[in-house]
Amino acid sequence: MDLSEQKLYAYRGNKVLKEFTVSTGRWNTPTPIGEFRVWIKLLYDDMEGPGYFYPKVPYVLYFYQGYGIHGTYWGTPIGQPASAGCITMRNEDAAWVYEHADVGTLIKIHP
Repeated sequence: MDLSEQKLYAYRGNKVLKEFTVSTGRWNTPTPIGEFRVWIKLLYDDMEGPGYFYPKVPYVLYFYQGYGIHGTYWGTPIGQPASAGCITMRNEDAAWVYEHADVGTLIKIHP
């Protein structure tokens, strides 16, 4: 995951399988940087925080505390920082990642 490019790269070994444009955290709600592992997969989950509540968010892969990779239905502008710290994707892209990632999958996020 490259925050400066707003890109998520899916690898198998050293080979890039797919590249996705994403939306990550705004300056005041940044996406965590580092190496993490998916700790739970949920087809849908309710997400809430200060000033928002989104029921049934699709294709959720949590990788650090309440931070996850997931789809969107509320119009997050993909390709620029706009989230509360999660990695937000188009639903069809999030579905692909959800299907190809397992609990334990390594997530590397760099600036």
